[in-house]
Amino acid sequence: MDQISSPMDERTVRGLRLGETVFLSGEIVTARDAAHVRALSAADGPKELNGATLFHCGPIMTIEKEGRKVIAAGPTTSARMNGTAADMIRRYGIRAVIGKGGMSSTVLDAMRETGCVYLAAVGGTAVSLAERIINVNGVLWPDLGPAEAAWILEAENFGPLTVAMDAAGNSMYDNVKRTVDRTRPYS
Repeated sequence: MDQISSPMDERTVRGLRLGETVFLSGEIVTARDAAHVRALSAADGPKELNGATLFHCGPIMTIEKEGRKVIAAGPTTSARMNGTAADMIRRYGIRAVIGKGGMSSTVLDAMRETGCVYLAAVGGTAVSLAERIINVNGVLWPDLGPAEAAWILEAENFGPLTVAMDAAGNSMYDNVKRTVDRTRPYS
């Protein structure tokens, strides 16, 4: 298991291999459907997204004396962002996307072109992943509401995450589909 830091450079990303397990420390930015649309419609997009690690997550937040705290941060289904993710990756130089369920071949092509990976998080781990978020550094577009706003978070040993789509164009999801197609009984 490797430790990686965010933000990542292209060389680090291209060195990650399909099936590798990693733990991430550093900055991650939550971004679901509405945040993708807002980021792509902005003439001058927020600098916080440049080279970012995006987390497809609508965190549950609480307000404490010290400020905001994440109490649950589970991955959401990434395929919901298939229509905007490739443009996000290209425009902002996104280096990693964290989510569940994988993404389309169009998104995989953008990952290969720019040097980006898809890191799969296990569904149902929202509380244990939230325990690895040590600070809320800010928020973009709070008017979208807590689940859709883009939260800028600082994580420590966030994971485990599996490299499920790598920057060489390999996809665990495609591998599984090919295996299923080969073994499917035909009538």
